[in-house]
Amino acid sequence: MNKDWIASARTLNQALPFLQRYKGATVVIKLGGHAMGSDEAMASFASDVVLMRQVGVKPVIVHGGGPMINAMLERLQIKSDFVNGKRVTDAATVEVVEMVLSGVVNKRIVQAIGQAGGRAVGLSGKDSNLITCTQTNPDLGLVGSPSLIDPAVLHTLAQDDIIPVIAPLGQGPEGETYNINGDTAAGAIAGALKADRLLLLTDVEGVKDESGTVMTEITAESIRQMTKDGIIAGGMIPKTETALDAIASGVRAVVILDGRAPNACLLELFTEHGAGSIIRPR
Repeated sequence: MNKDWIASARTLNQALPFLQRYKGATVVIKLGGHAMGSDEAMASFASDVVLMRQVGVKPVIVHGGGPMINAMLERLQIKSDFVNGKRVTDAATVEVVEMVLSGVVNKRIVQAIGQAGGRAVGLSGKDSNLITCTQTNPDLGLVGSPSLIDPAVLHTLAQDDIIPVIAPLGQGPEGETYNINGDTAAGAIAGALKADRLLLLTDVEGVKDESGTVMTEITAESIRQMTKDGIIAGGMIPKTETALDAIASGVRAVVILDGRAPNACLLELFTEHGAGSIIRPR
């Protein structure tokens, strides 16, 4: 008998307890722009998500698209101002953001899932009053922070085995469009759904300790202490803050993992060793 077949059968057998564990569970996945990679990487991610849905997991995808937005702004010769390193989103910029996120990026993910045999619907936070926002900082313009999540449309889609793919845009009280940080949007949606897991797919392996070693399991208190001590710094701070906010809102655990790694979501959910850094309340 072929050794590869035997190895595949053994892998499936070892995955059984985890397949049973996550049946019916809601898993919110933040797919970062850098983690989307090539068409091959997108196809692999889509296949993983379809498999998750097939075995009873309820995936909800929230995506970013920073590199694609930057490329389009440059192509259209729209210059941006920055305040403390953060882009000011004016009316012209938010139009480009919506065009890229709700159009090009969102539909690329939906199409990939369809080609993998799944059913997906593209949304933005503006659809069905999914995300209502307040302005984060007047100096940053049309950048919003979620103030209210109405997940009714997500429950409806889940009942029909449809995978939601959400662009991180929201609307203000006067109907204005706000750009939302993708991690922040994913954390808020995961909290509203009381998700079993929030997976933050990024371009790093996970949270590292002071020696540079990836920590596989971390408590919320350890995250706070490591941030205070300066061990967690830079771009990892907003991700761990998202994790802490999500846990405080009822998410059972958050995982920060390298979305560029093949089958990252499957390795995290359906293997004993998992992938990346899992953050639990205690």
